[in-house]
Amino acid sequence: MKGWLAQWLGEWSGTLLLGGQLLLILIAGFVLQRLVARGLTRLATRYQLPGELLLPLRGALRWLIMGSALMLALEHVGVSAGVLWAAFSGFVAVAAVAFFAIWSVLSNLFCAVLIFTVGPFRLGDRVEVMESFDKPGAKGRVIAINLLYTTLEEESDTGTGALLQIPNSLFFQKVVRRWRGTELQPSLPPHET
Repeated sequence: MKGWLAQWLGEWSGTLLLGGQLLLILIAGFVLQRLVARGLTRLATRYQLPGELLLPLRGALRWLIMGSALMLALEHVGVSAGVLWAAFSGFVAVAAVAFFAIWSVLSNLFCAVLIFTVGPFRLGDRVEVMESFDKPGAKGRVIAINLLYTTLEEESDTGTGALLQIPNSLFFQKVVRRWRGTELQPSLPPHET
């Protein structure tokens, strides 16, 4: 029995040693993170630092310490930190470019959600998106609201006019004048009627 256990431990001793070292690194990172958080709480109490400063600082230090412990553990296994850093920075660069490329689409989608929930205007209302207080802008009756733009039908002396497709985000960047249905007077916001 004793020979079998020694033989088994001989085969697995390297793996068990590596697993113990990895576990020790991660536990040390966790303990260090807790000690730093406790120390920050004491400093905040002693010097009366605002909670708005303490919360992001504590979170950033937690990520830094645990990320460093994870990198050290991966380095112990044989994964190069340089390769991981190159892969991470490449992913972040591609994500940033993609985010900026679709920023206006995301902005219009979010503003569509606001138009549907807040209701600054509805189908059938007449609206005018003004360039400034003294300059007229696009004006017409709202005939469609979708996720990217709102369609206005211009009113002309000869009947119906051209269709204007205005990006939804523009309604939150400009002054908007609104008339309900076919009223000619600007209507009050919903909470004032």
